[in-house]
Amino acid sequence: MAITVEEYLREDNSSPFNAWFCALDAQAAAKVSTAIVRMEMGNTANIKWFDGLGEYRINWGPGYRIYLLEEDSRLIILFAGGTKASQKADIKRAAQLLREYKSRKRAATRKR
Repeated sequence: MAITVEEYLREDNSSPFNAWFCALDAQAAAKVSTAIVRMEMGNTANIKWFDGLGEYRINWGPGYRIYLLEEDSRLIILFAGGTKASQKADIKRAAQLLREYKSRKRAATRKR
C-alpha cells in the first residue's frame, strides 16, 4: 500500500521539517531520505506512537528521529526531526506543531 508523505507547512509557508533536514550532513540526510521512502512504500514498522504523534526511529549515528502524524493510513505529515539526545525537546516541539496543525485543520473545516 503506497502512502503519501508530505511536510507540514506552517501558516507562513515555512517547513520545520525541511529546516531540520537541510542542516543534516550528507550521510544523515541519506538515512532520513531512505526512511521517508520506506514510509512511502508502506513500511511503518519503525514508528512508535504516543499521544497522537509518531516517532520514526533511525538506529544509526546519534539515533535520528522523525516526528509525524498518520492520517487515514494513506497520508503521513512530517513535522520535525531530531536525535536521541534532543528527544525530549523535539517531542515538545513536534507536539506543538501537531496542535497547530489540528487547530488550522479545524478552522479550515469550519470555513467550508
